[in-house]
Amino acid sequence: MIVENVLANVHELPDGELDGLHLEKVVLPSAALVMRIQRVTTDHGRELGLRLNAPAGSAGDLRDGDVLFRDGQNAIVVSVESTDVLVIAPRSITEMGTVAHNLGNRHLQAQFFDAGPEFGAEVMVVQFDHTVEDHLLHVGVPYSRQDRVMPVPFRHAGHTH
Repeated sequence: MIVENVLANVHELPDGELDGLHLEKVVLPSAALVMRIQRVTTDHGRELGLRLNAPAGSAGDLRDGDVLFRDGQNAIVVSVESTDVLVIAPRSITEMGTVAHNLGNRHLQAQFFDAGPEFGAEVMVVQFDHTVEDHLLHVGVPYSRQDRVMPVPFRHAGHTH
């Protein structure tokens, strides 16, 4: 079976929308979410070919909970593996600027979150790297190491010098 479009996301469907359906999962690492063409296997051994069309104005990345297939009896849903990350919570704009400047010089992929229920504070999240952890310890910026399913995959931003 070839899948060309994501049908929906289970996190955005009304409660009970998939009740009674046989669910299969495609378990993917975060890095695979940015690949629009790939072959995957469900947790029940069914092989799928993904050839995803990117919606206008979107990168076309997969997300945790994306529904790849659905009929009257079955659904196939993306399940993302957790990622080893550093959740950095600077106490001031000065700390944030210092960390962002130093990590930006390494061209490190980062995601930023407001103080919402997910993290409880304004934070910067990067994939775990022992040299980044050493830097944070050295400059005394609060952080924690966590395993998290990230809402979007880490992606390098294009740039030039």
